[in-house]
Amino acid sequence: MDVDETAIDEGLYSRQLYVLGHEAMKRMAASNVLIVGLRGLGVEIAKNLVLAGVKSVTVYDPEPVEIQDLSSQYFLRKEDIGKPRAEIAVPRLAELNAYVPVRNLGGERGQEITVEMIKGFQAVVLTNASLSKQLEINDWTHTNGVLFIAAETRGLFGSAFNDFGPKFTCVDPTGEQPLSGMIVSVEKDKDGLVTCLDETRHGLEDGDFVTFSEVQGMTELNGCEPRKVSVKGPYTFSIGDTSNFGGYKLGGIFTQVKMPKILEFKSLRESLKNPEFFITDFAKFDRPSTLHAGFQALSEFRAKEQRFPRPRNSEDAAKFVALTKKIDADADEKILTELAFQATGDLSPVNAVIGGFIAQEVLKACSAKFHPMLQHLYFDSLESLPNELPTEEDCQPVGSRYDGQIVVFGRKFQEKIANHRQFLVGAGALGCELLKNWSMTGLATGPKGQITVTDLDTIEKSNLNRQFLFRAKDLGKFKSEVAAAAVADMNPDLRGKIVAKQEPVGPDTENVYNEEFFASIDGVTNALDNVKARLYMDQRCVFYEKPLLESGTLGTKGNTQVIIPHLTESYSSSQDPPEKETPSCTVKNFPNAIHHTIEWARQEFDSLFVKPAQSVNSYLSEPNFLENNLKYSGQQKEQVEQLVEYLVSNKPLTFEECIVWARLQFEEKYSNAIRQLLFSLPKDAVTSTGQPFWSGPKRAPDPLTFNSSDPTHLAYVIAAANLHAYNYGLRGETDPVVFKKIADSVIVPEFTPKSGVKVQVNENEPVQSEASADGPDAPELLKQLPAPSSLVGYRLNPVEFEKDDDTNHHIDFITAASNLRAMNYSINPADRHSTKQIAGKIIPAIATTTSLVVGLVCLELYKIIDGKNKLEQYKNGFVNLALPFFGFSEPIAAKKNKYGSTEWTLWDRFTFENDPTLREITEWFKKQHNLEVSMVSQGVSMLWSSFVGKKKSEERLPLKFSKLVETVSKKPILPHVKHLIVEVMVMDEEGEDVEVPFIVVRL
Repeated sequence: MDVDETAIDEGLYSRQLYVLGHEAMKRMAASNVLIVGLRGLGVEIAKNLVLAGVKSVTVYDPEPVEIQDLSSQYFLRKEDIGKPRAEIAVPRLAELNAYVPVRNLGGERGQEITVEMIKGFQAVVLTNASLSKQLEINDWTHTNGVLFIAAETRGLFGSAFNDFGPKFTCVDPTGEQPLSGMIVSVEKDKDGLVTCLDETRHGLEDGDFVTFSEVQGMTELNGCEPRKVSVKGPYTFSIGDTSNFGGYKLGGIFTQVKMPKILEFKSLRESLKNPEFFITDFAKFDRPSTLHAGFQALSEFRAKEQRFPRPRNSEDAAKFVALTKKIDADADEKILTELAFQATGDLSPVNAVIGGFIAQEVLKACSAKFHPMLQHLYFDSLESLPNELPTEEDCQPVGSRYDGQIVVFGRKFQEKIANHRQFLVGAGALGCELLKNWSMTGLATGPKGQITVTDLDTIEKSNLNRQFLFRAKDLGKFKSEVAAAAVADMNPDLRGKIVAKQEPVGPDTENVYNEEFFASIDGVTNALDNVKARLYMDQRCVFYEKPLLESGTLGTKGNTQVIIPHLTESYSSSQDPPEKETPSCTVKNFPNAIHHTIEWARQEFDSLFVKPAQSVNSYLSEPNFLENNLKYSGQQKEQVEQLVEYLVSNKPLTFEECIVWARLQFEEKYSNAIRQLLFSLPKDAVTSTGQPFWSGPKRAPDPLTFNSSDPTHLAYVIAAANLHAYNYGLRGETDPVVFKKIADSVIVPEFTPKSGVKVQVNENEPVQSEASADGPDAPELLKQLPAPSSLVGYRLNPVEFEKDDDTNHHIDFITAASNLRAMNYSINPADRHSTKQIAGKIIPAIATTTSLVVGLVCLELYKIIDGKNKLEQYKNGFVNLALPFFGFSEPIAAKKNKYGSTEWTLWDRFTFENDPTLREITEWFKKQHNLEVSMVSQGVSMLWSSFVGKKKSEERLPLKFSKLVETVSKKPILPHVKHLIVEVMVMDEEGEDVEVPFIVVRL
C-alpha cells in the first residue's frame, strides 16, 4: 500500500476525496513539485500542496529573512531574521502532513534557480521571479514536458501564468457527477430525438456525450459508443442517426460520459505577444491588457534600477509608466501608477487569493482533473484602498513586521487595523485561514484591538487536512483555543488580544453574547458550516447594527457576501431554494436511483437500531409511557409489537442469536417484502388507462436469494448482527467464517403473501401501518410485555449514528443495505465512500478553495475598517476553481419599504426606553405617525389585539411591557435580558394594513 492509500485509509483526506476522487488523488500522489521563492505567496502555495497530498514538495529560496517578510510569511518568526528563508520554512511546512516529504533544494545566497536544478520535477512554480528568469525556465519546461506556473503579487495586484505543454489531457474538465435520467422515447430518424421523462430536465449541454442502458426495442443504444448531444429543449436532445436501429418500445436510461479534453498551451515567450486572458472580474474587462504590460515593465524597471519603484513615489511611477507605454501605448495610466506605488507591497489576503488559485492549478497539472486556467491571470482589489489615500511619507517602511502592508495602506490605516475589534464565529477550515490572515495584517494588535473567537468543537483527524493551524498533537483539544494560541505564536503582538470561547452562538447563550458584548465589537465574521447558525448571527448583526462578513465553500466552489448596516440586504434577505425531497413512496416502493436506496438504508438504520431501543428505554423508565404515547398515535399495535419483539420474543442472549436475527432480517427486507410488493402489483399490472404499471420511473424489482458467498449479502449480516448486539450490550464478532456457518444453518420460515395489502403509489395517499394484520391485537400483546418494575435498571443501547468511525459498522450497514436494495431494483450499486458522503451528508472540501475564499473576505474587511459607505465599493464573490470561474457583483441594496411618506429598511426600528406601558406605545403610534395598532406580539406570544375584548384590553393596556410579557407568556423575563423585540400590526387612516419596522422595548 503506498503512502497516499495509508493516509486515505486513516481518514486524513476524507473531505478532499469527495472533491478529487481516488484516481486523481493517486495521480497527484505521484508528482514531485518544486516551488521557487518562499515569501508569502510561495509559502501559501506550498502549504496548500502539502495539505492536499502531492508526492513531495521541494522549495528553493536561499535568501535571508527580512523584517517585512513577517507581513505575510506566517511560518517565520522575528528570531529568524537573517537566516535563509527555505531553511526556516521547511520543517514548519513538513509538520502539516506526515505523508508529504518537504525538502530544501539548498543554494547559496544571491544564487538564482537554474535549468539544471529543476530537472526531475513534474511541476515547477516560480513566485515573484523576474521575467527573464521565467522565460529561461519556461523555454526548457515547455519542450521537456514539465508543467510550469509563474505567479507574483504586488500589493493589491496579482498575476499568474501557466503552461502545461503543447498537448495536455484534462481527464475531467468540470468534476461534476455525470448526469443521468430516464427516457420515454427515441425517434428512429437522421436526428435521433431523445425525449426524457417530463419530471426532470436532462441538464445536458451541446457537445456533451451520452450512452444508454435498459432501452427496449432500440437495443443498439444499450452500451453504445458515446454519442454527441445536440440540445433541443429542457426535456429533449438529439444523438444523430438512429434510422438503421430497431424501433423504440419503452424504458431506458441515458448517462453522460465524461470525455477527456486535449488542451494546447503556448510557451510564455510566444504568449507574451499574443496573450489569452482569464478574466477574474468582468467589471474590469479592459484591465488585464494594462496589467499584462505593467507586470512586464516592472521586471524591466527592476533590471534597470536594481530595485522596484518606491512606495507612492511620483518620480518612479512616471518612469515606470513611460516604460509600460513602450509595450502598450493604450495602457491605463491611473492603474499603472497604482501598480508602481504598490510594487513593494506584500499583503496576506492577496497571497491567499492567488496562492489558493495557483495551488489548485498545480493540482490540476498533476492530477489531470478540472480545467486549467488559460493562460494569463491578472487580479486586483484597488477598491480595498482607503477612501483617504495615503501620502508618500505615510507609506515609508518603518522597520516593522507590517511594512509589506504599510507601503500599500500607510501607517495611519495600519493603526485603524490594529485597533479594530472583530468577533469570529467558528474556528474550523475557514476560521483557521481567517485568523492566519488577520494575524499577518496585525488586526486587533493595537491598544484598543481584540479578536474573540468561538467554536464548541474539538479537533478530529479529518480536520488536519484543511484546518492548517492544527497538528496531530492537538487531537481532542478545543479548536478555538488551539487556533488562538497558534496565531498568537505566528504574531506575538496578538498575545493577550485574542479571546477563545467554546459557547456556541444561539438563543441559549444570549447571556454571554449580550448587548455589552456586541457594543464592544466593530463587526462579525462567520466561519460556519450550517445555515441555522448563519441565519441566527445575521439576525443578531441586524439587531445590533454590526457589519457581517459571510462565506462558504463546497468542494471547488466558494462564495463571499458582505453585509453592511443601512446599506445592503442581510444574509437572510435571500435564500437558496430548499433541496428537492424524494417522495416517500419512491423511497419505500419505487426507487430508481442509488440515492433513493441510500436514503432507504439510512431510515432502516434508525428503525432497526435507534428507535426501538429508545422506545424500550422510554417504556422502562417513563411512568404511563404506553397511555401517554400510544393513545393518540394511531399506530398502537405497531409500537406494541415492536416493544414485544425487542423485549421478549427476539431478545438475544448470545451473539449467535444476533447473527440468526440478521439473517432473518435479510430474508424479510430483500426477499419477502419484494415478493409481497409483486403479489400486490404483479409485473404485468396495468394502470387505469391500460398502460404498464411498471414503466418509466417505476422499476419492477426481483427478490434476492441469500448466498453467504456473496460479499454484499455477508456484509449485511455482519454489520446488522454487530449493531443488534450493541443494542443489547453483547460483544460483537467480525470473523466471516463464523457468520457464514451460522447464517447458512438458519431455518427460514416459508413466506406466504398477504391479500389486501395496499401499496402507497402516490405521495398524497395515506401510508398503511406496518403492523401485522394477523396475530393478537394490541391489548393481547400488552399482556406479553414484562412490567417495567420487573426490569429495574435494564436498558438497551440505542446506536448513535457516527459516520467517521470505520470500526463501528454504521456505514458498513448502510452501504450493504443500500446495495442489496439496489440489486432488488437493478440499480448500479455505490461504493462505501460514495454511500458515506450521501448518508453522512458530508460537505466536500479542499484547502485551496478555503484559502482563496478567505482572501476575498479579508479584502472586504479592509473596506469595513475604512468605513466605506457606498454600495459600489463592496463586492460579493463567487468562484469555482474547477472550471475555473470568478464572478463578482455589487451587494444588493437593502429593500426600501414605505408607510405614509416615511421610507425604511430592515435596519430600521422604533426604540422605546424605560419599559413603557402598552398604552404608551399604541398612543405614540397614533400621535407620531397617525397609525392605529391592531396587534402586538413578542416571540411566540400574542400580547394584545384589537379583538381581545374590552375587559382584557382594560387589563393589559396599562401594564408595563415587561409585566405584560410575563403575564401572557406565564414565564419570567430572565435577568440578563435588557430589551424585548416586539412586532406590531398597524393600519393607516384608510384602515389598510401597513408594514412598519420592529420595536425594541428597553427594560
